[in-house]
Amino acid sequence: MITPDLKALPKNTQPVRKDLIIEVELNGKMKFDYLLNEIYLQMGICYKVLSANVEYMNGANFGSFQLLIKANAEESQQLEFFLNKNKLMNTTVDYTCRKYS
Repeated sequence: MITPDLKALPKNTQPVRKDLIIEVELNGKMKFDYLLNEIYLQMGICYKVLSANVEYMNGANFGSFQLLIKANAEESQQLEFFLNKNKLMNTTVDYTCRKYS
């Protein structure tokens, strides 16, 4: 019987990235474009804007938007921490797309 050598397995495997939908409520404390810039440039998370309902009043941004991101567990925790730190209400949902053959 041959047993696999666990030390021979590569240790630098990439973490699994999942598609997530994140919905964020803007409360006037952070600008919409600044928030998207932080997500992409500072955290390195690519996104697609699924929907956005943002209103601008006296330089403040209010409303909500949804992003489709592809992130691993560490990146999604980093994003959630950033949003919570800036007092932005957010919800994250796993997104699975049915593939047809």
